[in-house]
Amino acid sequence: MAETITLGKALNHGLRRALENDPKVVVMGEDVGKLGGVFRITDGLQKDFGENRVIDTPLAEAGIVGTAVGLAIRGYRPVCEIQFDGFVFPAYNQIVAQVAKMFYRSKGKVRVPIVIRIPFGGGIGAVEHHSESPEAYFAHTPGLKVVTCSNPADAYTMIQQAIASDDPVVFFEPKRRYWEKGEVDLEAPLTGAYPLHSARVARPGTDATILAYGPMVRVALDAAAAAAEDGRNLEVIDLRTLSPVDFPAIFESVKRTGRAVVVHEAPGNLGMGAELAAKITEECFYSLEAPVLRVTGYDIPYPAARSEEEYLPDLDRLLDAVDRSFGW
Repeated sequence: MAETITLGKALNHGLRRALENDPKVVVMGEDVGKLGGVFRITDGLQKDFGENRVIDTPLAEAGIVGTAVGLAIRGYRPVCEIQFDGFVFPAYNQIVAQVAKMFYRSKGKVRVPIVIRIPFGGGIGAVEHHSESPEAYFAHTPGLKVVTCSNPADAYTMIQQAIASDDPVVFFEPKRRYWEKGEVDLEAPLTGAYPLHSARVARPGTDATILAYGPMVRVALDAAAAAAEDGRNLEVIDLRTLSPVDFPAIFESVKRTGRAVVVHEAPGNLGMGAELAAKITEECFYSLEAPVLRVTGYDIPYPAARSEEEYLPDLDRLLDAVDRSFGW
């Protein structure tokens, strides 16, 4: 049965379904229980599943993830909420030194099926440490899977797929898209329309490929709609997965269109765009009509709320990059 719901509500439904289907699933984090999370993603779950399965933790991210490691080793499937993106760094050591390495350290004998949910990105007018995009740190770390949804339908199925995975998954949620609505099939099978680690053609096109993920997919689609008025047919790829990246889908698109523009909110230096540009150039060099271009946040700490609209990639900056790509 399909319903039109927000991305945030879709995540709530997905978590609820995972809790119903597997008694070993536990949700834990700061204020996830009685409050339902600062964004209300876990609203009502503690009331329905109890304090032993939806756990309000102390304000200690390292403790949350460290406890999740122990639970995972004992057969549970913990889902950790990091309240805001900039709060993840106290847990960074646990994630990269323990969560990412446990399977390899044990020669494949120990799995840690942990999901670490991180609301990320800007656009909500928040203060410092509340609007960051730290995805490249985790995509760079072997042993972690990194995914991000961009719409309610994907949010609903991807969170369930991530929880069902035997690998540790860092699940980035585009916080400024929490309130955007879309149609979701609440009876959809766990497999969903796409496997967890696959890209999605959000808009077919023939003239250039825009690669985006998370909060920037909406901007890319808006840019493609605006470009169509000028007679340019842009293809938009929603990456969905940042580690592993679905490179076959990307290469197929770029070889067909001959041009690629990557857009993300994180700073450009050593970001996802740099890796995508390098891989595309290596694989698609003889098909490219222009260099792979990047539209990103600037290489500065995230600015104060009143300045964030100048920092974030927007429609004009993306269309300018498309124009430059056609100008070569």
